[in-house]
Amino acid sequence: MAISLRKEGLSYSDILKKVFVAKSTLSLWLRSVGLSKKQKQTLTERKLIAIRKGGVKKREQRLRKIETIDKSTFCDIGQLGNRELWLAGIMLYWAEGEKQKETNVSVGIKFSNSDPEMLSFFIFWLKEYLKIIDDDIVLELYIHDNFKEIKDIFVEYWSNELGYPRNKFNKVYYKKNKVMTMRKNVNQNYHGQINVRVRRSTDLNRRIAGWIKGFNKQCPVV
Repeated sequence: MAISLRKEGLSYSDILKKVFVAKSTLSLWLRSVGLSKKQKQTLTERKLIAIRKGGVKKREQRLRKIETIDKSTFCDIGQLGNRELWLAGIMLYWAEGEKQKETNVSVGIKFSNSDPEMLSFFIFWLKEYLKIIDDDIVLELYIHDNFKEIKDIFVEYWSNELGYPRNKFNKVYYKKNKVMTMRKNVNQNYHGQINVRVRRSTDLNRRIAGWIKGFNKQCPVV
């Protein structure tokens, strides 16, 4: 029966549903049974369909799991007060901001990132907690030079994401190194990097550095 089913072009999985033996035994029985080119093609197409269905199912399961985790962790955060937001901005600058060094003690506030939400929060933090006005905020766009001809698309993207007019991004710089060709959907996922600078902010940068030092003194692991 197994041989007849195989000659009909059935897969091992389908045969095992009707012939109750070990797969190793079935393989031994059928190793001399050949399939036509069309039968092989049909089996290959069925495997690909099964793989795609499996991938879709796993993706749906993953998205449901992420949604469940998001809901539970959202509740963990609770209500954020002014102190939490102020500290969050300090930690963010500690991680991503430009610090003053012994060799250069006149560095102003400069923050670089490519995450629109992070950049939006940092700009909010500057305005809310350091009382920086928009006129003193400089937004610089950095993109790879192979996107030079379509720079306006990047400007439009960041204008929409950060809520500033296009002329706010009047400084565009081009990186000479090329984007990795192995990267998928480069044009869709790549938006360049934004540098947020604050004019005349050397003392403010020192102030942030003082807050960071104060946090370090209070932190039990530093």
